[in-house]
Amino acid sequence: MNSRTLEIGVGLFVAAGLAALFMLAMQVSNLASLGGDADSYTVTAGFENIGGLKVRSPVTVSGVRVGRVSAIDYDTTAYEAVVTLSIDSTYNAFPNDTSASIFTAGLLGEQYIALDPGGAMENLGEGSRIRLTQSALVMEQIIGQFLYSMAAKNEEKTSEE
Repeated sequence: MNSRTLEIGVGLFVAAGLAALFMLAMQVSNLASLGGDADSYTVTAGFENIGGLKVRSPVTVSGVRVGRVSAIDYDTTAYEAVVTLSIDSTYNAFPNDTSASIFTAGLLGEQYIALDPGGAMENLGEGSRIRLTQSALVMEQIIGQFLYSMAAKNEEKTSEE
């Protein structure tokens, strides 16, 4: 009888450990908030380059998460990425001239969208489009521009001599 109780206790302990690991995995992969999209509204924004932005990336205002990226598509007529943002309905007073920028959390962290509210009297609503956007900074492009400018300076020096 004593060993049976011990086996049940160990089984419950292992089950609780597996449940904790599952919850941790859900939090790390941002899947825990998939069910919370019921009371939200969607807006879209077009970007020339989204870098490594992914679906379920956070949408923030002043560092506070107000929503998530719900879809990323490509507009073949405007030749830009169209990002659909799912904003929590508690944050329903963003002005029409709100701007959206893609930033990176830390030096090599995940990318997210930061909203910067404007001053218009009308607010964004379901299906609205954010017109003012700033694309992601791509490290390869920045390094390439730096190397190109360094090569141009070296070429100027050698042509002067």
